Amino acid sequence: MGCVFLPFGEVNDLKIAIIGAGIIGSLIAREFTKYKVEVEIFEKLPDVGWGVTKANSGILHAGYDDEPNTLRAKYCSRGNEMYTELSEELNFKIKRTGSLVAAFNDKEVKILEELLKRGKINGVKDLRILSRLSALEIEPNLSREIVAALYSPNAGVLAPWEVAQAAVENALNNGAKIHLSTKVESIFEEGEKYRLRTSKGIFLFDVVVNAAGLWADELAESAGVKVTPLHPRRGQYILLDQPNVVRTVLFPTPSRAGKGILVLPTIHNTTLLGPTSEDLLPIEKEVTETTAEGLSKVVKKAKKLVPLINLSKTLRTFAGLRPENDIKDFVIKRESNMIHIVATRSPGLTAAPAIAGDIVGEIVEKLNLQKKDDFHPIRKAIPKIVDMSDEEKEKLISQNPSYGKVICRCNKVTEGEIVEAIRHGARTLDGVKFRTTAMFGRCQGSFCMVKIMNIMRREIGENFEEIVKNFPNSHIVDGVVR
Repeated sequence: MGCVFLPFGEVNDLKIAIIGAGIIGSLIAREFTKYKVEVEIFEKLPDVGWGVTKANSGILHAGYDDEPNTLRAKYCSRGNEMYTELSEELNFKIKRTGSLVAAFNDKEVKILEELLKRGKINGVKDLRILSRLSALEIEPNLSREIVAALYSPNAGVLAPWEVAQAAVENALNNGAKIHLSTKVESIFEEGEKYRLRTSKGIFLFDVVVNAAGLWADELAESAGVKVTPLHPRRGQYILLDQPNVVRTVLFPTPSRAGKGILVLPTIHNTTLLGPTSEDLLPIEKEVTETTAEGLSKVVKKAKKLVPLINLSKTLRTFAGLRPENDIKDFVIKRESNMIHIVATRSPGLTAAPAIAGDIVGEIVEKLNLQKKDDFHPIRKAIPKIVDMSDEEKEKLISQNPSYGKVICRCNKVTEGEIVEAIRHGARTLDGVKFRTTAMFGRCQGSFCMVKIMNIMRREIGENFEEIVKNFPNSHIVDGVVR
């Protein structure tokens, strides 16, 4: 299929649709708002970053694992470097923890040597193989049975959904529009434009970017574009309330199944174990249940890396899905004025800023888009009392006393932060949770949920029975609450 471009009147008459508000779609949307165009984001879920972006390891990979001359290799190390400036502009946290790939025998040391070669080809900086003693100096709780480790100081961790939220907030502040709970069902050509049929009506656009995650292949097919079929790969995780058990992201040596089961510190000072790597059927794109077999595998493999893991500190278990294809590489398919970004499996999170820059750069050059004079790159984050000095806390509380009232005792989240999360767009309990970390802690909301619901009722004007956890039918209470 083809599309003929006609001259546009004013540059800002050009309308661009971004399908999917995950990490890649949100960064592309933000990048487009630097130019004189109209940007609209479509997300089928009730909030930003709730699909593939939400349930993954949250790792900034260095780029040594990716096969040279693939799109994964092209974008990973470059994306990693771009996150430093991006985090400063959008005000989200990154921990540059570094990473270690542990080898337990001579055969695995050979794999480390191959990864070192790949990393140098892929442009990864400061990569080196350490002796057992040097690795244990960096990571004291690592198994004493290792013989060597590949060290990359550039790896790190972040909260992926926070990046998506921040990018969308900044895009909206720069003129973009968003359609939440709006599923794009198909894409068709209509004259010189593209018609999006959605669950909330028909929309016409000049440019379409399909970043629909697990469903990107089906949307491309609806537009008559052939891409590699996707199937979900499930990863099961265990989250521990065991801070400081590891300092770095710990990998086993990789296999054909993937990078293996990891042990890593999170951005919120907990410890994450996982994921498994289970290929599901294409029709199982919503199968996120955990299994006894999968979690047992996580425990066994994680304890091989770090014997000191304490499972009595388990906060929760969960599973995420990532889009996989048979060629095990990203697919970016260009069809005239339409771009399909498919199979953004690991390291899709790390690669996202570089992918966004290239995709938008292509359209800018092709259509000669003009930059705005008033683009504002800075997004102001919700103040986090737990991260402040005593002086900063006193100043903020004197300005707004609600920041002195702790609602979530586990993570020390205040009423002021919850109110601000609502003003930043949270309309569900999970919306508050993923913007503040309230209900993320030891009690998983047992003590603070009702208090948060009272704040939501006051701020939004909803009754208790109208408040949901996440999706439309996930009500917390049913009927009158005394």
